[in-house]
Amino acid sequence: MEQSQVAAIPPARIRYRLTPLQRLLSMAPGIIIVASQVLFRVDGGPSGLFLVSELLVWCVVPIASRLFGVTLTPSAAIVHNLRRRTIPWSSVQAIQIESLFGSRTVVIYEAGGRRTRLRAPITAFLNWDRSFEEKFHTIGRWWLDHRGPDWVPVPPPGARWGGPPVPNGNPYAPPA
Repeated sequence: MEQSQVAAIPPARIRYRLTPLQRLLSMAPGIIIVASQVLFRVDGGPSGLFLVSELLVWCVVPIASRLFGVTLTPSAAIVHNLRRRTIPWSSVQAIQIESLFGSRTVVIYEAGGRRTRLRAPITAFLNWDRSFEEKFHTIGRWWLDHRGPDWVPVPPPGARWGGPPVPNGNPYAPPA
């Protein structure tokens, strides 16, 4: 079976965001708050102040959660959080999966010791992402393919050449 040349060309950018279900579930606390405000109004409470918070919940939260994620380019990973941050592939030392409060996220470790936890891709019990592992491997492969031929591993901050051995041979592994 032949493959067209258009399909054989790798993409110039890859963008990962929260899945639609994950965005919807991030709005769940807001939906509960709005429902309680509506019940408060039915009982005769004031409505002016609550209208503003409802607009924030229904307009700002879906837009803001849609912006979170990461864009992979040939030169860097562009992390979209509340602030946009560009991490050049040449300064990335490791890309790993870490667990925090039952959710698994992708973490980028930089040469200066900084670690950046990505908001997307993410997976958890209620925020399940079926293609999380595939996305993690794509980010790792993208780094390996674009970090450059002159890339060398840098010892993590605080570790010295000839110091104590690192756990599992990985200097960027989280402490046990």
